Amino acid sequence: MKTISENACFGGTQGVYSHASDACGCDMTFGLFLPAEAQDGPVPVLWYLSGLTCTHENAMTKAGAQLWAAEHGIAVVFPDTSPRGEDVADDDAYDLGKGAGFYVNATQDPWAAHYQMWDYLAEELPGLLGDNFALDMERQGITGHSMGGHGALTLAMNLPGRFLSVSAFAPITRPTASDWGKKQLSAYLGSDETAWAKHDSTLLMREKGFDGPVLIDQGSSDQFLDLLKPEALAEAMAAKRQQGSFRMQPGYDHSYFFVASFMEDHVAFHADALYAG
Repeated sequence: MKTISENACFGGTQGVYSHASDACGCDMTFGLFLPAEAQDGPVPVLWYLSGLTCTHENAMTKAGAQLWAAEHGIAVVFPDTSPRGEDVADDDAYDLGKGAGFYVNATQDPWAAHYQMWDYLAEELPGLLGDNFALDMERQGITGHSMGGHGALTLAMNLPGRFLSVSAFAPITRPTASDWGKKQLSAYLGSDETAWAKHDSTLLMREKGFDGPVLIDQGSSDQFLDLLKPEALAEAMAAKRQQGSFRMQPGYDHSYFFVASFMEDHVAFHADALYAG
């Protein structure tokens, strides 16, 4: 593992690190904010998964999570959204290939060789973090924005017991029935739609739900509402009687201004669950 940068940040450290990933077959980069409390021992950790076109850097510099994480004494991990490198398959469209890994393990060529983001986030990166940093891996929460909200919700519901809390900002909630989903899932996983179901948070909510609190924020003026389909997840949460809140925020769009506006709420939400756990 290489240290790319480390900067003092709200009494803690905002670091950027790279490592050779066995899962993705390339070098991967991630950001990690450690609060001051990490100098004295392991701290709870919150994962933040970013959306389409993003790297590890977008949320790290725009979402405003570090201030609130420092106040609560929790770490924040900012993984990349896809594998990177000259030999990694890509597409001319912004919503497929690099920056658009969709948090799945690809089974189809040319994507299968590197696009193993599920294994990377579910297994490889947590192991690396636990071995190298003062993190309490028994107390994890997960959040994300857009494609990252999709990833956060699907990881949380597919890995029972891993996360104590899950939240999302404007998540893609019904990818098996949306152009933000059908295109990517068919490319990465093939035409058999039964393989897509574990990556659809609405279907997972109907079937499994989440054993813990859920918080969803969605802007009412989001320009991508027809692709995100928030009503599907809201209905599924109500039908499942899921513990949690689904909030429509009037006037907010899909941007990081929206994310930053409600980041304090989300970090506090996760801190409550992580310290209770």
